[in-house]
Amino acid sequence: MSKVLILFAHPALQRSRVNRKMLDVVKKVSGVTLNDLYEVYPDFHIDIKREQALLLEHDVIIMQHPFYWYSTPAILKEWQDMVLQHGWAYGHEGKMLAGKTMLNVVTTGGPEQAYSADGYNHFTMRQLLAPLEQTATLCRMKYLAPFTIHGTHRMEKGTLETYLQDYKTLLEAIIQDTLDLEMASQASLLNADLSGVMKGGVADVR
Repeated sequence: MSKVLILFAHPALQRSRVNRKMLDVVKKVSGVTLNDLYEVYPDFHIDIKREQALLLEHDVIIMQHPFYWYSTPAILKEWQDMVLQHGWAYGHEGKMLAGKTMLNVVTTGGPEQAYSADGYNHFTMRQLLAPLEQTATLCRMKYLAPFTIHGTHRMEKGTLETYLQDYKTLLEAIIQDTLDLEMASQASLLNADLSGVMKGGVADVR
């Protein structure tokens, strides 16, 4: 059984239909710790010792956030700058996160086809998240493909429910150790072929 920490960052949660629903899912899954950064640190004064202790207590770190200017909301960048210290998270002596797993759970207003070489964003979501993937690598963590919910602005209820069920399935698979981490690290998007990255599955890694 793996313990999951969700670093949640949304500066305007009251206006978010999708992320609020996602949090409802998170709160129903046993074995998940929700760390709402904007709620805990409204002044951006991050408690480094608290955050490092949370990281040490968990096996899998999920950054859940809307995709802001091809990156994270500001507090997640501040969290990285303050918490992932040299000599603790990275560097010759920085091995405290070694062996842990990290991934991003991202929502976008734009449609899926916008995140491709031919789309108006010119790059895939996996490519745009490369700085976070390299951050995980530098900290000796395994980085998994992102779980991405596209097109939130015009999403129909039925489509949202499918995404929410897939998110619940993913969290439970991580906790119960039924997710194949090697295949999940090679995929483009986890929810593009969720069954394929389960143990015993055949992943689509296009």
